[in-house]
Amino acid sequence: AHSSTVVHPPHVALITRAQVKTDRKAALSLAQLLAAGLLTSVWIPPQEVRDLRALLAQRYKMVRMKTISKNRLHAVLHRHHFEPPEEGAMFSPERRGWWGALPITRLELTNLQSNLDALAFTEQQIDRLTMCLAELAGRDERMPLLVQLPGLGLIGAMTILAAIGDITRFASAKQLVGYAGLGARIHDSGKLYQTGRITKAGRRDLRYTMVEAANKAARSHSRWKAELERLEPRLGRSKAIVAIARKLLVVVWHVLTEETADRFADPVQVAKFLYAHIFDVGAKNLPNGERPLAYTRRQLDRLGLGRELTHLPWSGKQYTLPPSNQTA
Repeated sequence: AHSSTVVHPPHVALITRAQVKTDRKAALSLAQLLAAGLLTSVWIPPQEVRDLRALLAQRYKMVRMKTISKNRLHAVLHRHHFEPPEEGAMFSPERRGWWGALPITRLELTNLQSNLDALAFTEQQIDRLTMCLAELAGRDERMPLLVQLPGLGLIGAMTILAAIGDITRFASAKQLVGYAGLGARIHDSGKLYQTGRITKAGRRDLRYTMVEAANKAARSHSRWKAELERLEPRLGRSKAIVAIARKLLVVVWHVLTEETADRFADPVQVAKFLYAHIFDVGAKNLPNGERPLAYTRRQLDRLGLGRELTHLPWSGKQYTLPPSNQTA
């Protein structure tokens, strides 16, 4: 029987950075390291996780292309001191004629039309990819555990699930923080003990998502607002947000591992997050054709929240929730 061991290239830096490197020498060095037990294998995600990562990466690429196209179109207006249209969205299809009528050279107009075409293409692709992600999210029972947290929506939660894969891979929250590269650098030798910046030695998409979620949570959630106010005077805003991102990731580990609610969760706010999640994924994508309010109640019961909650305030209205199945 044979087996294959996949390792992270930086872990074999003595081979990859060797001045004299041939296949024979590299194979011999790898065999010696493996025999000595010095090669640590990395996790190979299953096919569905790889497909999800590829889908999210493609969407991220389209979002970047969309932003680039918009910036280039804005640059045309700034370069010629043109005033944008007063009514309607600047980049809507109805404004295509307005852009085409700008008094610019033929070459610049061709370039402008190319950017308009790229913008229309990326918007179409983003909608297609988001629709596919919504279908997947509606069937994934881990999603409600994540969207109960402030700052996490459809794309952010799916990015976390794609990056983590199976949460049981991480025996502790500290390991997950290290995987995201949000842990601090440490130098501990003799009498010297120093901590530095975060390592950034991990999945960039997971780290970026958590920092983005931390920014949103610090603006909208009372607990994380208070945490930012406590940390910012000492660390500055940027480092404080990173610290909140690390704390949020610890919460992510707990809610996924224990399948429970955040201990700072407010039942009404969580109910709103769950109901908003239904709008993101689409009611038609809920499991077994479940109705939105019934889905919200089931997830609240699953989290052990809102047993006494009978109504859901939403857009100035009060929606009646089904009775809770939680025992007193």
